Amino acid sequence: MSGIRRFARSVVLMSFAATLACGTGARAAPLTVTHWGDGMYGVPFAVALDKGFFKEAGVDVTGFITSEGGGTTVRNAMASEIPYGEVALPAAISAVKQGVDLTIVHGGVQSLADLVWVEQKNGTITNIQQMKGKTIGYSSPKSTTDTIVTIALDRAGLTGQVQRKPVGSSSGMLTSLQQGAVDVAYMTEPSFSEKKDQLRIAFRSSDIVPNETQTVGIVRTDYLKAHPDVIKGIINARRKAVQYIAAHREESAQILAKQYKMDPAVAASAINNVLNADPKYWSEGSFDRKSMDEVLKGLILVKAIPDGPFDWSKIVDQSLLPADLQTKK
Repeated sequence: MSGIRRFARSVVLMSFAATLACGTGARAAPLTVTHWGDGMYGVPFAVALDKGFFKEAGVDVTGFITSEGGGTTVRNAMASEIPYGEVALPAAISAVKQGVDLTIVHGGVQSLADLVWVEQKNGTITNIQQMKGKTIGYSSPKSTTDTIVTIALDRAGLTGQVQRKPVGSSSGMLTSLQQGAVDVAYMTEPSFSEKKDQLRIAFRSSDIVPNETQTVGIVRTDYLKAHPDVIKGIINARRKAVQYIAAHREESAQILAKQYKMDPAVAASAINNVLNADPKYWSEGSFDRKSMDEVLKGLILVKAIPDGPFDWSKIVDQSLLPADLQTKK
C-alpha cells in the first residue's frame, strides 16, 4: 500500500504544480499515448499533429510520451503537464481501483483488428485449441493483451492449461519468440506488416473476441475540472484526424511513416489491414459500453478486479464529446 500512497501524494503535488504553471490554459506540452511508435493507437495523434488539428483546436502539442503499456502509461499520463493520455482500458480501470482520481473522457480503439497471435515461420499452430501445454506471450500484466489472451483461453476451455508469460514490447516479444521462450506471442500492426515474411499467424484475436475496447482517453480529474476546454480540444482534434484517415489512407500512411520513422509501404499495409478488417477500428470518441464490458470480464478472470457490478458512470464523462457522439442515458 505504501507505493500507492506515494503515487497518490505525487499526483497531488503535480496537480498543484500544473495549476500554477498552466493558469487558465495549457502551455506547449506533449501528450501521452500508449505504444506510440510501435502501435496503431497513435495514428490519429500523428495525423492531428501533422495536419495542425491540435493547434486549430487551441492545444499546442509538442510530441508524445509513451511506454510499453499497462499501468506505466497511466502513471506517465497523470504525471504530465497536460495529465491526459490514451491508455489501455484495463490499465485505466486498475488505476481507478487503486485510488487514482481519473476520468475516462472518450473512446479510443474499439476493435482487435490490429492484434494477431504469431509463431515462427515453421510453426504448425492454426487455432487456439492447439495451445494446450504451450506458452503464450502477452505484453504486460493487466494490459489489453493480457486481458484478451485470458478471455480467449477461457472461451477455448484452456484456462490453466496454457502458460502465460509477459514479454514486454514488440521487440521483446520477437526476442522471446526467436529464443523459444514462448511458442506463440502477440503482435500488433504495424509490426506485423513489417515482419510478416518472417512469421505466420497462429490465430486472430478478432476471431475469438469480435468487439473489445482496447484504449480510452483519460485525464486527471482535477485538471479536467480546471481545464475542460483543453481536453475538449484534444478530443475534437483526434476526431478530425480519425475522419481524415478514413478519407485519405495514402496520405495518412505517409504521415505515419514519418512520425514512426518506418517504411511507407509498411505504414500503408498496416492502415489498410486494420481499416479493411474494421472500418470503425478507431472510434471518433464515442463509447461502446458492450465492448467495454468485455474488458471487465477479462479483468475479473485475471483477478485484477473483484466480480460484481461495475458503475461506469462514476468514471466515465461523455459531456466533453460532440453532441452527436454522446449516447442517451
